[in-house]
Amino acid sequence: MDDPKADILFQVVKKFGEIDLAGMDTMQMGYVFEDLIRRFAEQSNETAGEHFTPREVIKLMVNVLFNADNQALTQAGIVKTLYDPACGTGGMLSIGEMHLTKFNRDAKLKVFGQEINPESYAICKSDMLIKGQNPANIKFGNTFTIDGLRDEKFDYMLSNPPFGVDWKKAAKIIKDENENLGFAGRFGVGLPRINDGSLLFLQHMISKMKEPPGNSKKNGGSRIGIVFNGSPLFTGQAGSGESNIRQWIIENDWLEAIIALPDQLFYNTGISTYIWILNIHKSQQRKGKIQLINATCTKDESDQ
Repeated sequence: MDDPKADILFQVVKKFGEIDLAGMDTMQMGYVFEDLIRRFAEQSNETAGEHFTPREVIKLMVNVLFNADNQALTQAGIVKTLYDPACGTGGMLSIGEMHLTKFNRDAKLKVFGQEINPESYAICKSDMLIKGQNPANIKFGNTFTIDGLRDEKFDYMLSNPPFGVDWKKAAKIIKDENENLGFAGRFGVGLPRINDGSLLFLQHMISKMKEPPGNSKKNGGSRIGIVFNGSPLFTGQAGSGESNIRQWIIENDWLEAIIALPDQLFYNTGISTYIWILNIHKSQQRKGKIQLINATCTKDESDQ
């Protein structure tokens, strides 16, 4: 649902309407948007990781997600879907589309997202419109309380949800869904601590995974890439909400890999970050295994 009171989308479009952009195609327009977003992020004091995800991190996530489907993605006219439940200004969606288009110009990636911040939402929706995507696929609001894409399932999902954000404001709705819907809802396995909703985002994304068609033994179904700090990985003793969520994911054999990233990647913070890769239908050689990748060292360190 859109917020007509914000009136931000009109102002953004009006400013661009005052500039002669006749010689630019939609991809070049996307680059202009991304550069503006980067500059604003560097000048602001936003919470680290909440406003802008470094493009290098997104490209890594996109490559890892698409790599297992390289053969299928070469088919002419193939259509896939990509979703980000905390899409911000749409960087992950844009780079995902760019990557698939470079890989196969005949492929189509339909992007979907939801964003709680009205300014970021307006920029994302504008960017999707400029790049020829359907802006109606970008929803406004809190993903936990109002799922704007309730009945949708997606082939790929990417997200960098805010680190360590509490979910007090949405607690009643989330707890009601957990208690009343159980596994028919999104949060049936359990709830993390009130001061960190990271694993709620992951459960929400898991609820939108597609099963592979039929009883195929080939790769299929959905894949997820999500950026976390160390909290979802290490906090919570046995029997706690975090522990139960991790156990549920591992016992279902969805967790394919965890990639430890170098520090100093995200603006205004030096905290350690990790990419979790989930696959609803692992390849045979990966079944029952979790790959741990230490990518924390820089090029200079690796040369020593």
